[in-house]
Amino acid sequence: MREVWNPSLVLHSQIIFNRSFSNLRTLSTIRSSPPPPPNQLKSSSTNTTTNKYWNRFYKIHNNKFFKDRHYLEKDWAHYFSSDNNTDSPISPSKVVLEVGCGAGNSLFPLISAFPNIFVHASDFSANAISLVKVHGDFKEERINAFVSDVTKDDLCEKISPNSVDIVTLIFALSAVSPDKMPLVLQNIKKVLKPNGYVLLRDYATGDFAQEQLTLRNQMISESFYVRGDGTCAYYFSEDFLSRLFEKDGFDPVEINVYCKQIENRSKNITMDRRWVRAVFCKQDPCKDLPLFMTEAR
Repeated sequence: MREVWNPSLVLHSQIIFNRSFSNLRTLSTIRSSPPPPPNQLKSSSTNTTTNKYWNRFYKIHNNKFFKDRHYLEKDWAHYFSSDNNTDSPISPSKVVLEVGCGAGNSLFPLISAFPNIFVHASDFSANAISLVKVHGDFKEERINAFVSDVTKDDLCEKISPNSVDIVTLIFALSAVSPDKMPLVLQNIKKVLKPNGYVLLRDYATGDFAQEQLTLRNQMISESFYVRGDGTCAYYFSEDFLSRLFEKDGFDPVEINVYCKQIENRSKNITMDRRWVRAVFCKQDPCKDLPLFMTEAR
């Protein structure tokens, strides 16, 4: 049965499924091998381990796990179209950085919808980047795909400083331990233009998967969990997300938490799937300076 969701509604929408719960393709229910115990995944050492498990994830699933994501052009078309005319996706070129591009499930629908954009695509996993490069729609003149751990690898080695119009973080920041998240924001801030935008979609607190991970004693630290396949996930509150970005020089443009109820009749289970959608703008360091100081620069 096809899922139908109205993006204009922030309230619950209810969708009924007759299939079994085990067939729902949620990351929290996939087990390729026993995960490491949570007490062995301390926040300060999760990134190397997480990279290893994401690499194995894409080796196992290739590009078959995630469906193509078309909501970037549906929800945020005006950010990619400089003339703000969403009826026509063709616009003067914009430069996009997708952090955590995976196998390209967001990347390729985006370049198809907006033929004039150029995308830098990075991911923890070398296997994921390989899948991007062998995709039938991959073109080097439109996509610069590279492996990068954005918690430590300087993006300026691959991308010119202050050259990116838009950064997308689509279920990517949650894969990073919370103590490393500021490093990610500081890194993307270096390549993002003043008044450039970060578009984020990620897991929200109260999600059904979070509840299941809590019951399985898979918590590493507050709101941060290890899944059954060894990958990690953080569940964001609006307040935490706002403070995180504001501390590193980003102004919130919009933040909303969305919920979709999924009922499984055969298992008599109702699942509240929750995610946060947010837009942040990089502060322009010159905007609040006196005119004579900006001219001096």
